[in-house]
Amino acid sequence: MVFKTSACIEALYSELPFLERFQAAKKDGFDFVEFWSWTDKDLAVVKAAAESAGIGISGFNGDAELSLIDPAQKEDYLAFLRRSVEAAKQVGARSVTIHSNGLGDGGVVINHYDELSDTVKLCAMFDTLKECARIAEESGIRMNLEALNITTDHVGNFLRNTRMAAEMTRLIGSPMLKVLYDVYHMQLNEGSICDTIRACGDQFGHIHVADAPGRHEPGTGEINYHRVYECLESVGYQGLVGFELFPQTTTEAAVKAIMSY
Repeated sequence: MVFKTSACIEALYSELPFLERFQAAKKDGFDFVEFWSWTDKDLAVVKAAAESAGIGISGFNGDAELSLIDPAQKEDYLAFLRRSVEAAKQVGARSVTIHSNGLGDGGVVINHYDELSDTVKLCAMFDTLKECARIAEESGIRMNLEALNITTDHVGNFLRNTRMAAEMTRLIGSPMLKVLYDVYHMQLNEGSICDTIRACGDQFGHIHVADAPGRHEPGTGEINYHRVYECLESVGYQGLVGFELFPQTTTEAAVKAIMSY
């Protein structure tokens, strides 16, 4: 099976002006693009750039600096998420990505919430996720819940393993609330990639790819992406594979490596 692909144009094509990255990704064979923030962009111009390039927009982050695990932020979180859904509709994006903790510049976790117990964090996240699912079902914009690594990029993030994310989405039971499985993050946190895919793959709505360590293109680290793709195929995954990675040298070289797999 050949998966449809998405290029994260915040990390790839950084040598080009942002609006030129849509056409570059299309030329290189990607089916979609994705990016991190929508609030710093002119959405009408973004939509026009994607349409001119003939490439889809798979999604972007939907929660900015707000946290699922803070019960005091529930209403503000959902209000911003609704704005993100409207932004997704405006540009024709398929999904938004959501996280347990608010993220600042460079993906730094803004608040570790050390004063809250894990019980409070988990219950608050589950309670708000049920509302996220309802918003997704009403809007037609999927929510993808992403666990992040806590060793390198997102120290202090609460949602750090695939099982917790998949068990919550499975319990909620909405086809519009799924897991974003980032292979790089989860290799750093938990390993056992293929076992995890077999156990939780029915809950995956989007895949992120980067090699570990380094967060560069496949072939630069320790992950056997041939086996990863075979395992995704074996569990019937039919979503997009997104490449959220930083080229080890150049985007051109990274794309060659990506497409060789």
